[in-house]
Amino acid sequence: MTWHLLDEDLRAYATRTLAAPGLWSTEAHLVACGECRERLAAAATVDLRWAIDGGWARLDVALDAPRPGPVERLMIKVGVPDHTARLLAATPALRLSWLVAIAVTAALTATVAVFTDPVVFLAVAPLLPLVAVAMSFAPGIDPTHEIAVVTPIRSFRLLLLRCLAVLSATTALSAVASLFIYEYGLRATGWFLPSLALTVLSLLLSPRLGAGPAAVAVGVGWAAVVAATFGDRLVFTVAGQVGVVIVGGIAAVALSRQRGTYDSYHVPNLMRRAS
Repeated sequence: MTWHLLDEDLRAYATRTLAAPGLWSTEAHLVACGECRERLAAAATVDLRWAIDGGWARLDVALDAPRPGPVERLMIKVGVPDHTARLLAATPALRLSWLVAIAVTAALTATVAVFTDPVVFLAVAPLLPLVAVAMSFAPGIDPTHEIAVVTPIRSFRLLLLRCLAVLSATTALSAVASLFIYEYGLRATGWFLPSLALTVLSLLLSPRLGAGPAAVAVGVGWAAVVAATFGDRLVFTVAGQVGVVIVGGIAAVALSRQRGTYDSYHVPNLMRRAS
């Protein structure tokens, strides 16, 4: 045999990528040339080793890939992008343990309201999303706070996304719990508007006081208002609900105007903690 196959032809033949008519001549040559058959065996061994190494690498990636939890899978199914669902699923208030705690608290409060006064539930229900929102973006409470503030998404938008997710969950749980006081009629939903207004107020105060202190301050203020109007239940009447809407609307406008404050607040706070 006076000639031998090229190395690239042998590799192409070993990987089954060699096309005709080169394929036919290569097979005919291999039948007659023992040296090229040995070279083919060596080339196939190298390709096989690379294939095995690549397979192990892909297996390692698949094993190390984070597995989405039930909340994240649910958000992905309803159309939330993967990266956004991952950030929202990391919210402490959306963990199953906290959702169960909120559900139990709402149910117990509604049960107490049945045997005492419906105002008990109407007063406590707006505080549930307030606590959950405070946990959603508070340093020292949220374990993913450092990651969240450096993600390629504005802090204000991330905060609103998390608040929307938390409010949706707590509102659904409170709505189910309000069925316990169905005899109260439409007034059983009097907690809904205050919960929105209190949440917006806490967000408005967070850059100045911090998420936790802001939630405490708003919660104490709400308790004082309920206690002051407990006799006539003014805050849960039509006039009181209109007043709640006005206060919430003013707070929402102020919140939209200071959206840049969140970026300038959270990043320096993160740098102080790192130092």
